[in-house]
Amino acid sequence: MLVIQMLQVLSTFGANDHIPKGIIMRLPICLLVLSFATPVVAQNLDTLDPAALAPLAQAEGKVTVYAFTSRIGRVEQAFEAAHPGIDMVAYDMSSTEQIARIRSEADAGLEGADVIYISDAPVVLTELMSRNLVQAYVPPRMADLVPARFQSPLLAQRLSTKVLMYNEESYPSGAPVDSLWDLTREEWAGKVIIVDPLQRGDYLDLMTEIVLRADEMAAAHEVEFGEAVTLRDGNRNAGEQFIADLFANDLVLVGSTDDVNAAIGAKGQTAAPLGFTSYSDRRDNEDENWALQVANEVAPASGIVFPALLVLNPNAANPAAARLAMDFMMGDDSETGGPAFAPFYVAGDWATRSDIVSHPDAIPLDDFNGWMIDAAATAEIRAEVADLILTLQ
Repeated sequence: MLVIQMLQVLSTFGANDHIPKGIIMRLPICLLVLSFATPVVAQNLDTLDPAALAPLAQAEGKVTVYAFTSRIGRVEQAFEAAHPGIDMVAYDMSSTEQIARIRSEADAGLEGADVIYISDAPVVLTELMSRNLVQAYVPPRMADLVPARFQSPLLAQRLSTKVLMYNEESYPSGAPVDSLWDLTREEWAGKVIIVDPLQRGDYLDLMTEIVLRADEMAAAHEVEFGEAVTLRDGNRNAGEQFIADLFANDLVLVGSTDDVNAAIGAKGQTAAPLGFTSYSDRRDNEDENWALQVANEVAPASGIVFPALLVLNPNAANPAAARLAMDFMMGDDSETGGPAFAPFYVAGDWATRSDIVSHPDAIPLDDFNGWMIDAAATAEIRAEVADLILTLQ
């Protein structure tokens, strides 16, 4: 209260007015109170519900969001419709680009985004957390709705994928392969597409998971070819050997997920290639004239499932608006999450909230043949897998 009163008093003086000595002498006390109050204010914000956050966010008037999906544009529109007077400034960039930007902004002392919506958990949960470049926040109303494993150490808003997809118009009877090892056969030479794993972290995580699941890859090889996998060229396990064989079979590297989707999903192809992309990109089939479908029966798994994380910037310029935006992005209290969650309520994304029902066109998560990544295990060997891929390109 003392700080507020002093600010009110000071506001009555003009630029050229003489400020009484007594007021000037009280200023250091006010500044001291303010310095101790700041962390308390931040702590209190974590306990506020949206109704209490809203007027504080209105006073800030803005919230900046970095997001790894173009769907953030629809979130921006819905948020601004729900909260007129608060400008959501959203930037669509890959998680790899976000991480580079967060690092550089921190090193330069720049404010950066208030909210960070990001995948690439192995880097976020290790490097960014250890450097205090991200801060955990769980909206109070989510405490009983999101399972504990998706609240800590950082909040996961949904689960996403990088999996093997095919063109269901070209292959109406289902995926033309039943094992990842099929992709190393001569008939698929030059017909498997992926975003360069050295350019996008999610795809490097996919390659890393294949190495972590080397025992499963070895078992799948024996089923597919009737014999144990032969390790060559210094490869230490079946996962590394698969990656080497896949690259040797003229694996096609492209620059973006959209490139993969267009190449494998475009209708009118008689023998479309296969590729690794996001299961949720099926949502664009009608708009883009695609026929994308997931190869969910492939052994030992179609790919990976990973969390989409929502975190705060510890030095957010708009801390109340940041928390309000994160609460909003978790969806409303309807069974589909309402307008806030609508961009993510699609087949191929699974809400972490237990009260949001599964999309009717989705394969239930329990029936989905994807590996759930272990971020810590991935972080330990990801650099080694990147080195392997570098030697293969």
